[in-house]
Amino acid sequence: MDAQGRVVVQRRLKRGQVERFFAALPPALVGMEACSSAHHWARMLGGLGHEVRLMPPAYVKPYVKRNKTDARDAEAICEAVTRPTMRFVPVKSAETQAARGLHRVRDLLVRQRSQIGNCLRGLAAEFGLVAREGQAGLASLRERVVAAEGPIPGPLREVLAGLARQWAELDASVAELDRRIAREAQAHETARRLMAVPGVGPINAHALVAGVPDARAFRSGRDFAAWLGLTPRQASSGQRQRSGPISRAGDRTLRRLLVLGAASLVRQSRAKPQARPWLTGLLGRRPVKVAIVAQAAKTARIVWALMARGDTYRARPAAA
Repeated sequence: MDAQGRVVVQRRLKRGQVERFFAALPPALVGMEACSSAHHWARMLGGLGHEVRLMPPAYVKPYVKRNKTDARDAEAICEAVTRPTMRFVPVKSAETQAARGLHRVRDLLVRQRSQIGNCLRGLAAEFGLVAREGQAGLASLRERVVAAEGPIPGPLREVLAGLARQWAELDASVAELDRRIAREAQAHETARRLMAVPGVGPINAHALVAGVPDARAFRSGRDFAAWLGLTPRQASSGQRQRSGPISRAGDRTLRRLLVLGAASLVRQSRAKPQARPWLTGLLGRRPVKVAIVAQAAKTARIVWALMARGDTYRARPAAA
C-alpha cells in the first residue's frame, strides 16, 4: 500500500521468494505479527534497509474484516501498523533469542524429569514400594529400583531401571544448564544488578535480561507488571471500577520465575517476620497465594526500575 492507503501490489510469496522480493524494493515500512520466526524475518528485512515493526497478534485481530483469509490478514496488518496508538514488539537480536532458547530447553528438560519421576513413583507404588516426598525420597526409590530391591516383577523392574537412568541423565543436563546460565548471568552487567534484588537469582536475572531487551519500551513499572500478567484484570464501566484476578497475560516463563522467587521470600518472612515488614503485614491480611503474587508484582516493578534507569538496588532499612 502507498501513503494514501491504495493497494499497489498484492502477491502471494513462498518462503524462498520473500528475500528476493524485498531486496528489489526501495526502503519501505514492513508490518508483521510477532509470531514464530518473526524476529528472524525482521532482522533479515532490516538488513535490506526496510523499517520493520512487529505487533502482537491480539492487537491486529480487531482489524480483520469478517472471514479470515491471507489477503484479509495482510490488509489488517497494513491498517494496524499505521495506527498511532499501536504497540510494537522490539526486534530481538540473535544473541537474545539464543539466550531465551536456553530457558526453553531447560523448561523442557525439567518437565520431562518431573514426568519420569512421577511415573517411577506411581508404578512403584502399585507394588507397595512408596518413597517419601522430595528429591531424597526419589533418589532412594531409584536406587532400590536399579538394585533390584523390592517386590516389583522383573520385566517392569528393567523398564523402571531404564527410566531411573534417564532421570539421572536429565538431572545432569539440567544442572549443567543451570551452571551455564549462572556463568552468563555473572558476566552480564544488568543481570548482576538484578541479582541484588531479593527473590531474583541467576536464572531469574538471566531470563529477564533475555526476555526484555529494552525495558524502556514500558512507560512505568506497573506497565511492565501488567505485561507480565501480574496486575488485576479490569472490567470497568463509567464510574464503576471492577478489578478481578490477575490477567496472566504476557510471558508465562518470566511470570512463573518471579512467582517462585516471591514464594521463597514468603517462606523467609515467616521464619523472620521483622526482616520484611511490608510482606509480613500483607501475610497477616491476605491469603498466602495472594501475598506471593503481590510480592512478585512488586519485584517486577523494582526490576523495571533497575533495567530502564540503570539504577542499583538499595534495600530499605528495616524500621526499629
